[in-house]
Amino acid sequence: MDMVHYYEIKAKWKQGKEGEFTEPTLPVIHTGTAPPFPGAVANVWAPEHLFVAAINGCLMTTFFAIAENSRLAFDFYECRARGKLEKMDGRYMISEVVLQPLIRVTFEKDIDRAERIIQKSENICLISNSVKTKIILEPEVVS
Repeated sequence: MDMVHYYEIKAKWKQGKEGEFTEPTLPVIHTGTAPPFPGAVANVWAPEHLFVAAINGCLMTTFFAIAENSRLAFDFYECRARGKLEKMDGRYMISEVVLQPLIRVTFEKDIDRAERIIQKSENICLISNSVKTKIILEPEVVS
């Protein structure tokens, strides 16, 4: 299926080092400068958080799609994601993201199949495929 789709997000300064992201049909996201940078804003989603969340969310939704198409019965999915910010070649970047999904399948016989599906999900995740960040997948599948 060939498809082209555009996502338009507006970033607007509010005060200090705070702003917001808007899109006409979605809730506003309050954002600001992340620690450890000067003027960091507490209790808001920084672009670094959203970057890691985008990778994590893409893995989750891709897993849901493949699991549904594969008729995989599961009753729990949760994924911890940890992004590593560091200075490389004189520039800051999120150099790696470790994804640790925990999946509980309904039937023990599906553990291996769920592991293959989560691996495939990471491999075809459009966000992971769009970034140069190293993605490390450490899944745990239980019944």
